[in-house]
Amino acid sequence: MEKITKDHSLSGSQDILAENIQKLKEIFPEVFSEGRVDFEKLQLLLGDLITPNDELYGLNWWGKNEAIKESMKRSLGTLRPDKESSKNWEKTENIYIEGDNLEVLKLLQKSYNGKIKMIYIDPPYNTGKDFVYKDNYKDNLKNYLEQTDQVDSEGVKQSTNTKEDGRYHSNWLNMMYPRLRLSRNLLKDDGVILISIDDNEVDNLKKLCDEIFGETNFISNLIWQKKTGASDSSTISTITESIIVYCKDINFIENTFSRNFESFDLTRYRNKDEHFELRGPYYTDNLDRGGLQYSDSLNFGIECPDGTLSFPNGRKEFQNDGWIWKWSKSKVQWARENNFIEFKKSDNKNSGWSVYYKNYLNVDNENNQIVRSAPHKNLITSILNASSSSDMKKLFDERVFQYTKPVDLIKLLIKYVNFKNNEIILDFFSGSGTTAHSVMQLNSEDELNRKHIQVQLPEITDEKSEAFKSGYKTITEIGKERIRRAGDTIFAEKKEELDQLKAKASLIQTDEEKAKIQELEEIIAKLDIGFKVFKLDSSNIEAWDTEMPETVQGIQTRLEESRNHLKKGRTEEDLLYELLLKQGLLLTSQIEERSIAGARVYSISHGELFICMNAPITMEVIEGIGNWGKESIAEAIVDLKPVLVLKDEAFGKDDAFKTNAELRLKNEFGFAKVNTL
Repeated sequence: MEKITKDHSLSGSQDILAENIQKLKEIFPEVFSEGRVDFEKLQLLLGDLITPNDELYGLNWWGKNEAIKESMKRSLGTLRPDKESSKNWEKTENIYIEGDNLEVLKLLQKSYNGKIKMIYIDPPYNTGKDFVYKDNYKDNLKNYLEQTDQVDSEGVKQSTNTKEDGRYHSNWLNMMYPRLRLSRNLLKDDGVILISIDDNEVDNLKKLCDEIFGETNFISNLIWQKKTGASDSSTISTITESIIVYCKDINFIENTFSRNFESFDLTRYRNKDEHFELRGPYYTDNLDRGGLQYSDSLNFGIECPDGTLSFPNGRKEFQNDGWIWKWSKSKVQWARENNFIEFKKSDNKNSGWSVYYKNYLNVDNENNQIVRSAPHKNLITSILNASSSSDMKKLFDERVFQYTKPVDLIKLLIKYVNFKNNEIILDFFSGSGTTAHSVMQLNSEDELNRKHIQVQLPEITDEKSEAFKSGYKTITEIGKERIRRAGDTIFAEKKEELDQLKAKASLIQTDEEKAKIQELEEIIAKLDIGFKVFKLDSSNIEAWDTEMPETVQGIQTRLEESRNHLKKGRTEEDLLYELLLKQGLLLTSQIEERSIAGARVYSISHGELFICMNAPITMEVIEGIGNWGKESIAEAIVDLKPVLVLKDEAFGKDDAFKTNAELRLKNEFGFAKVNTL
């Protein structure tokens, strides 16, 4: 059996550096000598791909090397469940995490690698007033606990990144780099990230994302007009912000982005023909045009109904006056055969005819959908930032959060992406919880069941603020309460809509009424307005902590406590979530509990992980766990290889019993691993 020590793979988050080294070994095994890289040999193998440092193009700043190293460090922390702050714990698949997002992103690497469809973040804009993520690369977890008053502080406080700081931009880049690099790992191959930013750092952010996500994976810089004017400017009013969009891999995004079905002026589509049932109404437009990229191949005669030839601009003969047809000969032939061309008599044309092409709306009458669409544009002008205040006023009487994005804006961004049921949206600068609010609202409108993960630093609110006076001591308290209230409001609105529809429906309901009632009932039934709360903390297991006390008495106390493994004040449930997270299972995994021969045993994610912290245990317990694992293997849809974690002292000093138990679990019951703590 393997004992889980501080160096074991299950003692920390994913070891990205070790995995990258292993990948390098697989590609270039010859560059490794005694476990180290022969860089000169690697350079030789890469040949002309190596560029001298002084000729490289890229973004460099003070601290970049440390930021890169930080993105590859493991976290020895954990996420502890907080059921009291949660909502609908047993059923919900949404997550709210309180903690420094750098450490949280590290902890999510195993479980959520390649599982996130969309990331939206609204990070600090680096205005000189909003910077609170002061990373300490020596021990970022300890730094976080100090800043949030969870352990004794040595004067480390939350701080702003003032413009007087000589490393003003560098500090911001050092904060963003490791977080973005870690977030990329979490995206699905067809996943996307959208980042709100203003003019202070938009240029640096674009270069940073080019490096992390790749220039070829840049999609767009969305320009959002957030207000109509600004009277406080002494030069030119800035009324826009940017939303930078990148994808994980450009080769996988054929169907990632949705189309805009609302971009057409429906009043133009007034004409009908014999194809109306299939193509819908249409309007006509001139087939010819002038002055744009003239080509002889697009200057030809089209036969009109009376046999007359009509050339571009209504001419009766070939002439280079700059006018051409919009379509080629072959396309015109196809259009004529399929009734996409329309001729109209004209006294203004030499040929006597005007030639038009038909623009059909393409209505799918059977499914009542407009199937004609266009790409979304990179300009958003229909949503103003002022609406964010009304979003909050609907939920809170007092102004508990000063800066937040409008719900309609985040909903629009989510709608830019094609989602399937149960795909996940991550926001690791969650703030007041606008993204969670938007996801729930949109799910109630289009029947999809998107999931969300929110991550927010429990930043302390200003004692002079309305939030503090109203009892909200941290930003996370505001965020959680907003999600609770928004969820209740959305649910109540859908329930009221259903009740009103039933009251208005006739005694004998029409098919249309039945369908609408059924649709609302299904939305209400599956609407997930809950969230599981987790809090970032140090490991639950004493033996995994790397720092020992300085005094002899402290060391003796630590050694005595380590016999029990669990820290004081920690529970078995805390340990369960630490183990499942570091085993690579989702935080929303199903947990089932059974009593087997007096021992409490947990099965996580339908038998992927079994945990028993009883000591001592008997062979009867081992057999019971084995049979449960065998059941799980038989019921699994995919190939299941269960892992079991036990206490090391569960076997006492009976090494023969320990060896026999492991052999039976693996050979007789199909377990892949048996680990001990």
